[in-house]
Amino acid sequence: MNAWQSEAVILRTWPVHEADQVVSLFTREQGRIRGVAKSAAKSRRRFGGALEPMTWVSASYVEKPKQDLVRLDSCEVIASPLSDPVDYARAAALAFYAEVLEEALPDHDPHEAAFRLVLAVLGHTRSNRIWMPVTYFSLWITRLLGWMASVTHCAVCGEAFAGDAWFHPETDGLTCARHKHAASRRLSSESLALARRIFQSPIAALAQDDWPASRAADLRRFTAQALERHLERRLRSAAALQKLGG
Repeated sequence: MNAWQSEAVILRTWPVHEADQVVSLFTREQGRIRGVAKSAAKSRRRFGGALEPMTWVSASYVEKPKQDLVRLDSCEVIASPLSDPVDYARAAALAFYAEVLEEALPDHDPHEAAFRLVLAVLGHTRSNRIWMPVTYFSLWITRLLGWMASVTHCAVCGEAFAGDAWFHPETDGLTCARHKHAASRRLSSESLALARRIFQSPIAALAQDDWPASRAADLRRFTAQALERHLERRLRSAAALQKLGG
């Protein structure tokens, strides 16, 4: 048996038996793992509100040989999403982070950059101010997973974008107007410039900007399509965000 104590972000829980829960969590040391929290529905001392999705915790767990699920002994809250008001838009943003990480991260594969990204966007996801961190997360997680196309050059001819770019739901990469496919969607030059800025700036440098839902909506659609294409499934949380106008 190996005992671990690690920072982690709770992604999802499933009830089993009367009071137990299966918990999916993204740990700093071991990446995404799943464990059983015995009597989690009853034990406030060991878990309390620590198993809410996107809660940043210090998790204590035991890993046994030849067992897929660890034994989750306790979680201490470091930061909870419930410490700030949770309206529908903020709940949709938090669900988006959780769904992407749950579906995209492999088991037991540490990813320090992704972990730091999650903490960064959680610290800036506030009621009525979700679009900047959602855009920042969607761009960076797509790049960290190796699925981000160039935002500076056409995937076909290699020339630098002089204006807008174009993307298609069934192909990788961005193209110039000359090489766009039928039924492609436009990615504005303003959104391309914003993508380049996001890749060059810490999230705090963007926090003071005005971010209505319409800003970079085409950029979020582009990253959502890239994620869904590589995951080979639709992201329900991305659809919920689009219904909000983003």
